[in-house]
Amino acid sequence: RLSAPLRASYPGRPGHPARDTSALAQATAVLQGELEGIQAAGTWKSERIITSKQGPHISVEGSRGDILNFCANNYLGLSSHPAVIEAGVAALQQYGAGLSSVRFICGTQDLHKALEKKIAQFHEREDAILYASCFDANAGLFEVLLTPEDAVLSDELNHASIIDGIRLCKAQKYRYRHLDLDDLENKLKQAQSQRLRVIVTDGVFSMDGDVAPLRGLCDLAERYAALVFIDECHATGFLGERGRGTDELLGVMNRVHIINSTLGKALGGAAGGYTVGPKPLIDLLRQRSRPYLFSNTLPPPVVGCASKALDLLMASNQIAQSMAAKTKRFRSGMAQAGFTISGADHPICPVMLGDARLASQIAEDMLKRGIYVVGFSFPVVPRGKARIRVQISAAHSDDDIDRCVDAFRDVGRLHGVVP
Repeated sequence: RLSAPLRASYPGRPGHPARDTSALAQATAVLQGELEGIQAAGTWKSERIITSKQGPHISVEGSRGDILNFCANNYLGLSSHPAVIEAGVAALQQYGAGLSSVRFICGTQDLHKALEKKIAQFHEREDAILYASCFDANAGLFEVLLTPEDAVLSDELNHASIIDGIRLCKAQKYRYRHLDLDDLENKLKQAQSQRLRVIVTDGVFSMDGDVAPLRGLCDLAERYAALVFIDECHATGFLGERGRGTDELLGVMNRVHIINSTLGKALGGAAGGYTVGPKPLIDLLRQRSRPYLFSNTLPPPVVGCASKALDLLMASNQIAQSMAAKTKRFRSGMAQAGFTISGADHPICPVMLGDARLASQIAEDMLKRGIYVVGFSFPVVPRGKARIRVQISAAHSDDDIDRCVDAFRDVGRLHGVVP
């Protein structure tokens, strides 16, 4: 029970100043107005409840029967791979559920160091550092690397985590037009007086499925003495001959200096992110990167799952290589049906619809036909560019893909989107 003085000052109790109650009411009214505005704009994001493991076939609360999932980042189908699950269970039993600590206190186990070494080897870089997510990796990099004497040059459509990470640093900030090398060169010329210059881009842009022009970008970096950073969340594991990512795909692995990526998509799909690059940078991140220093270490089961996923990928590129044919099958079928698909040759296949309400309605009608997809609208994508982002997985069969295309054709005709 609270003492009398505490009862007198506790919110909601008699004697508490009226202004506090009115402040809460005012804040509630403001928040409610924002929520109503989202609903009125047709951009409300509902969360469906999955009652099964992640995979190409799932169970969804409120829906009957088998549902085909076409919107997960489960590119290689490893989220529920038996060997990945077994490795997670083994790590749980040997190392426990978690460390209850950050890395530098008592949160580093041998399996964390082994995974960092494996990631560095996978990307053919000097060293790697683990984070709780790639969002944290992006939040923790630029503030450490760059000072007011430096410059950062960022593609205008970079991921929100990159944008937020750049906001935290004090470097001079330049934003160049999406994929526009001429505009980037102009910005590089303006930044020549700065100490360091870092070009920052997504390897693959997650909303459009388009690939950064890394060859030309690296040419400019070398011409104007700049470092190159890429975020590889939607490339690691399946782009390039061995699944190393966009830099391997475009033949510039030795020209890209820093990579941030995730363990939460192709590499098991659980959680976690990382930075790979020069050892002095990684050493400095361990000393100063705030998300690394002040967040609990990755749980051992997550580390075990990711490590096994990398083992499978490094042992064979067969899974990664299967993605191209499956992606082409879906994109070709949708184009023949009359849909506009953004990007090119990437498993991210945005079905462009424009209107937010239309995207949401089509997604709901697709679920009624046993296909799980989600409408994307503002603020995730620009206003007027709503879409359904379909994502192809190596675990999808040809029959799965054909069934999805057929459902899109039927629902598209229902809404007058295709003939």
